[in-house]
Amino acid sequence: MNKTAPIKVGLADKNPLMHAALKHLMSEDDRFELVFVAFNCDDFLRNAATNPIDVGVIGWIIGPCDGRFILDHLNGQEHPPRIVVYTGDESKIVPSQVMSHGGAAFVSKSEQPAVLLDTVAAVAAGRMVFPYIDVRSIYDNPLSTLTRREMEVLADLASGRTNKQIARDLGVSLNTIKFHVRNLFQKLGVNSRGQAIAMYLKS
Repeated sequence: MNKTAPIKVGLADKNPLMHAALKHLMSEDDRFELVFVAFNCDDFLRNAATNPIDVGVIGWIIGPCDGRFILDHLNGQEHPPRIVVYTGDESKIVPSQVMSHGGAAFVSKSEQPAVLLDTVAAVAAGRMVFPYIDVRSIYDNPLSTLTRREMEVLADLASGRTNKQIARDLGVSLNTIKFHVRNLFQKLGVNSRGQAIAMYLKS
């Protein structure tokens, strides 16, 4: 009888103690293989691009950006890993933000560690795991009108990147980025980066 292959997991969290704790938890559970750990969103995305994983476990506030940045960049990929947001942020709006940006699950750090591990296994099996969310609020969000690339550009703007940096990172021309920025401004009904970023951070 063939043994089921372990679920490949990547971790992004700013806290080294969280790295150590999850390494220990997953080393004792043969359902999982922890492929890499990252301290920030860019490092996580680089690792995920070169070391394929099934599930990513990420914090919500990672630095210099947040979980939205990772989710919006992964959504532009053909076969992205499923993402579990594991956070101590107790804001009631965070689970709906995770869902609206394409996350597969939300787990509070106030839960027992076993809840996180079971959630990762459930997500790898194709399930979504969230506390109760009024999904009507998600579809009322103006960001839902943006394309995947526009969301990616907006996430980059929110992280403080310039148009030139975004063009370089995405491998496109500066004019292409300016085109996306104009479009997303029009769709959101805003006139400046500051207004667009403020709307993004509330979403």
